Amino acid sequence: MTNKPARILTFKCTQCQKSVKVFLQKVSACSHIQPYMGICDCGEVRRYATGQKEAVESYLASTDGTWSHHH
Repeated sequence: MTNKPARILTFKCTQCQKSVKVFLQKVSACSHIQPYMGICDCGEVRRYATGQKEAVESYLASTDGTWSHHH
């Protein structure tokens, strides 16, 4: 039985402190990273990821929505 990542996580917005849901993004079939992204009602984009440190850091540093994970 494999451990699947949660599809939806909830965080507090850093701007307005409301709850914001982030959704698991579609990625390549690898276990290096599970990126999440959501947008708060106030318009603030919230990113989160679990997995390999370098892949997570590059995802969180990307701001234009064109990030992708390559092997």
